[in-house]
Parts: sequence; structure tokens; C-alpha cells
Amino acid sequence: MIPPRPPSALVAPPAALPVQRASETTLWLVEADAWAGWAGRLAPRVLDAGELRRAESLRREADRRSYLVAHVGLRVLLGERLGLAPEAVRLGRAVCPCCGGPHGRPVVEGGGAHFSLSHGGSMVLLGLAPVPLGVDVERVPTPEAVAETMTVLHPEEQAELAVLDEESRPPAFTRAWARKEAYLKGIGTGLGRSPALDYVGTGVTPAAGPDGWTVRDVATPEDHAAAVALSPER
Repeated sequence: MIPPRPPSALVAPPAALPVQRASETTLWLVEADAWAGWAGRLAPRVLDAGELRRAESLRREADRRSYLVAHVGLRVLLGERLGLAPEAVRLGRAVCPCCGGPHGRPVVEGGGAHFSLSHGGSMVLLGLAPVPLGVDVERVPTPEAVAETMTVLHPEEQAELAVLDEESRPPAFTRAWARKEAYLKGIGTGLGRSPALDYVGTGVTPAAGPDGWTVRDVATPEDHAAAVALSPER
């Protein structure tokens, strides 16, 4: 069961992260701007050199804020779950299922928890679980962007979008895209696996997840969509 996200996470940041100390799945959804100051203060202490370089390389200030909130928040949540200081959490990569290279799904070195993170538009979404998972949050794009991109989706999803009016199509596309990216992150391929291969649906309720995975939508502001995909492993 996915615990509800704390309401305070979407307003002014409290003194500590809204984390549930449990072995179950935990989701943390926040506005990046609300947590940017907190993340900026902690980043030099808790992020590793590679993460700091990546943040510094981002040209847009909004992208830098979202990156810092996502990665600082991840380390604090993992530290809480694992009983470690955030800076003591060591992250690596699983083997890529597409090519066998060392650039698959991000993992905690030594195990203890599975995680996934995403930042899209003004939102940051983090997920922790006892099984492999993926999360994704996306800002709803323009109708023009949807028309250019929807052809990469599963044929049934394309057909569902084609019958919608111009106003309804962008949110439906974004629901499908968030579900699809969450699943592809969860299995470790990302977009290295074609988005056309797996059907997750564009309607208000996700389709049954591929290969036994559970795909659920995550409540967001109206201009975003988000989803979590959980492995059938137990």
C-alpha cells in the first residue's frame, strides 16, 4: 500500500522531511521551489562530487533547483530508511538489461532499499520500496508537442488519443507517458526500450501493468501527471 503524501510537503517546508519509517512503499511529492532553500543548504554536505558537478552544469536555474531537491531529498529519505547519515549513502547502477553495461537502474550499493526519482516541471517525485520500482512526474505539454510525440506510443494508446478533442488529448497523453516512463525506469531500461512496446493506457485508470507490474497514478496539480510502477517481486 502506498502511504498518502503529507499535505505539508506541498506548502512551506517543515523542519524535517515528511518520511514514513516503514518497510512499505513511500512516495514524496513536492514543489521544487518550496524546498529549494533547504536543498541548497544541505547539498554541499550530503551530495557526492559527481552530483554537485551535474547540478552546476545545469544552465537553467529551475532545472538546478529541481535536481538539488530531488537528489538531496533522496539521500535524506534513504538515510532515514537505512539508518545512515545522508552523505554515507552510496549509490550505484545495476546492470543494464538491454546491453549488460553498468548503467541500468540506480541502486543503493549493498542493498537495503529500492528507489526511483523524477523531476518534471515544478514537481519532484521520489519513491522508496522493498521491491524494484519506478516513478515519473511530467508537466502537461502543449497540443503541438503531443501531436509530435504521440506516434512513439503503443498503437492502442495512439488510437485512444486520436479520438479525443484537442483539450482532452494533452492530459491523457501525459498520464500515459508518466505511467510508461515509471514502468521503463522500474525495469531498468528507461527509454532504451521502445515506448511503443508496452500498453499502459491513456484513460483515467491505468491498464494492468506489463509482466505483472502494478502501475498506479499519483495525484498531482492539474498541470502535471505522475505515476509509480511496482515490481511483482515480493
